[in-house]
Amino acid sequence: MGHPGAAGDAALLAGELCANALLHGCLRDRLFRVETSLTGQVLRVAVTDPRGERLPRLRTAGDGDQFGRGLLIVGLLAARWSVRRLPVGKTVWAELDVPGTPGPERLAGPPP
Repeated sequence: MGHPGAAGDAALLAGELCANALLHGCLRDRLFRVETSLTGQVLRVAVTDPRGERLPRLRTAGDGDQFGRGLLIVGLLAARWSVRRLPVGKTVWAELDVPGTPGPERLAGPPP
């Protein structure tokens, strides 16, 4: 079944969070991790990087600026987002609310 209506927003969230990890959270020879999960009606995208001292913050980008809009996009698309500090690094996550999946009674077809 899946949630094809959320695929574009989820991909954009993942792209923005990954770009931030590459630009602001990576260290030489250290990787970042991307995780997705679907629990009930919440689709979560989480990106973990090794630089816990560099927390994300909203920036004001000028018309000619190439960077500085990523978290604004995340904030507009996601139902909620935040950052979790780790002993080493941080995880930045964003969540989308997705419609519930049909229950078994709805999968069986209309009532007789």
